[in-house]
Amino acid sequence: MEASTIPELVDAAARRFGDLEAVVDGDLRWSFSEYRDEAHRVAETLIRRGIHPGDRVAVWAPNSARWAATALGIHCAGGVLVPLNTRLGGGDVARLLDRTSARLLFTVTDFLDTDYVAMLAEAGGTVEETVVMSGPTPDACTPWEAFVAATAGPDLSERTGSVNADDLCHILFTSGTTGTPKGAMLRHGAVCRSYRSWSAAIGLREGDRYLAVSPFFHTFGLNGGILACLMSGVTLVPQAVFDPQVVIERVAEESITVLPGPPTIYRSILDHLDGLPLDTSTLRLAVTGAAPVSADLVDEMRDLLGFETVLTGYGLTEASGVTTTGHHNDPPNLAATSSGRALPGIDLNVADDNGEPVPAGEPGQVLIRGYNVMAGYLDDEAGTTTAVDPDGWLHTGDTGVLDEAGNLKVTGRSTDMYISGGFNVYPAEVEAVLAAHPDIDRAVVVGVPDDRMGEVGMAFVVPSGGRPVDPSAVLSWAREELASHMAPRHVEVVDSLPTNPGGKVLRYQLRQVAAQITAG
Repeated sequence: MEASTIPELVDAAARRFGDLEAVVDGDLRWSFSEYRDEAHRVAETLIRRGIHPGDRVAVWAPNSARWAATALGIHCAGGVLVPLNTRLGGGDVARLLDRTSARLLFTVTDFLDTDYVAMLAEAGGTVEETVVMSGPTPDACTPWEAFVAATAGPDLSERTGSVNADDLCHILFTSGTTGTPKGAMLRHGAVCRSYRSWSAAIGLREGDRYLAVSPFFHTFGLNGGILACLMSGVTLVPQAVFDPQVVIERVAEESITVLPGPPTIYRSILDHLDGLPLDTSTLRLAVTGAAPVSADLVDEMRDLLGFETVLTGYGLTEASGVTTTGHHNDPPNLAATSSGRALPGIDLNVADDNGEPVPAGEPGQVLIRGYNVMAGYLDDEAGTTTAVDPDGWLHTGDTGVLDEAGNLKVTGRSTDMYISGGFNVYPAEVEAVLAAHPDIDRAVVVGVPDDRMGEVGMAFVVPSGGRPVDPSAVLSWAREELASHMAPRHVEVVDSLPTNPGGKVLRYQLRQVAAQITAG
């Protein structure tokens, strides 16, 4: 019988894969049996500390083996995991700890010269106990080694057996691309079923070696990383900070076969290689998303990085992080034209403003219904009702197009659309054209007010390989390539784009910058 809870998944992985290598983190190497034991030690201590089923426990730290073992241990104790973004400040974290009523916090004091305990203390944030996973341990905190010290603990079988598929497993805060994160409450059964289907679709294999650069506090890093590896017999290699040279070295040192992440990580690696192929590549599978993927990038990933298979997918936190994916046996060019098909048991619709399905090939809002939809937003009944209608459809706010085969192409957010001269303009369509310019690596377009047209586009462009970009030349080129209402009227050349940890561009920040520029 397939595991329907994360505690069942932990035990099943130890039984199925036993002595196979489960986690590699520096000199640390755990087998699947040892990985289970580490998770169980965390669970036993949490129970001794008085953690009851449903209690919330937070983790605020970069990717590591201890992060993964702690998360699984929280689940095995019947607790609800609250992953916290390492980019947040102490005040933000203090508020989230308060909102979730988190009783314990696992964190670090040595990540990128940042002491998270000190940051939280300055903001006045408190929990019952703070466990320091790495770095010096301040007074009143518990060092990791002491927390997991091997002592006789309670029998876990009763606690793990009491967890059921409908219980909450995570409170994951949305990426905040609109500026206001919400706490999506996810269930054990939903994430287990979603990522079992996803792992099969993309072709994860027992013995694969997975470099986890997506942060574990993000829904994809957590579920598509920790859980997918556990259920597939795949070695998890956590990467705390993305650095192209370090990634290249780890691919060779650890014979990495799977490297998922947003398109920006592959572009960064390619730029670092400066047009040269990866000397020794064991890479087999790339899974990307969060932003459009150009055909040129897919070709370079195959030709220069050595990937056999490049797949894209679509998901959001409110839908357990995954809804559609390309399949490992799909035609090679599909990754550049769609985000694949819905996983089994999930209904996918593209609808007009009245919620009625539109014909294949026509744009509309992406709607999702199925087992993967969240239980709701934490303490936000009004927000939940707005997001999920009485028929169970999750209104994603994303616009997209379905083809006759059910493949989804996401064209942007409905809130990203602007109206220029009476015509709807979907930024993703403009961005795809701009990204084809030989001197442009990536482009993002936002609408800005215009006295004559109502709104016009402002394009923020990142040069390719450090090449000089002339904004006026780009504008002239765009007018030749695009309809007049779609061609942007302003171009700003930038070194990088603001993104969330999942690689999605924070468009609200660019709108703020655009407003300042046009106001001046």
